[in-house]
Amino acid sequence: MGFGMRLVWLLLWGVAFGYIESAVVVYLRALYYPEGFSFPLAPIDPSILKTEIVREGVTIVLLWATAALSYKKLQSRIAAFFILFGVWDIFYYIFLKIVLNWPASLSTWDILFLIPLPWAGPVWAPVLVSSGLIFFSCTILFLNEKKKYARFAPLTLVSLVTAACIIIASFLIPGLEVAKGGLPGKFPAPLFWIGFALGIAGYIRAIRQSDRVS
Repeated sequence: MGFGMRLVWLLLWGVAFGYIESAVVVYLRALYYPEGFSFPLAPIDPSILKTEIVREGVTIVLLWATAALSYKKLQSRIAAFFILFGVWDIFYYIFLKIVLNWPASLSTWDILFLIPLPWAGPVWAPVLVSSGLIFFSCTILFLNEKKKYARFAPLTLVSLVTAACIIIASFLIPGLEVAKGGLPGKFPAPLFWIGFALGIAGYIRAIRQSDRVS
């Protein structure tokens, strides 16, 4: 299968799974938020909460399994994983907008993840991260197709891991208040932008230093 068709199938997989994810949320909101989703969070049966947390974990496994089956090289697999993750995340919101007319805007707050604690943030933040992951991961797959591989030197890896930790922290900080049964408060946007900029710089550095493999 050529580069173009393989990428098309990855994108279609992400879109389809985005619908599946949105469908699950539609059912949960019909049960717990019949008047519409809002903070503070409604009490959830512990067994349902546990099931949802496990489902999120298994989703990550499913994304990685699909990426691993699609490519042989580790770098290509990681790039494919991030493409799937990004497309899935963006279309999750697109389908929620179609089905529930939610979110009202990109500034609407949402619960993003539950592992290990709730992540919370305005919709624009995860959508921006997903868009960046899709762009740079597609670039890496394109390079890999030409036998060129982005060079993730130790300093670059440290910057990318640090960027991810900073971005996650920007979601966990308001998420802590949500976990306590309160409102998420103000989003730490400066912290998020620092992590996002650091991540972009790391990806650009890795791509610019790509090596050709014979």
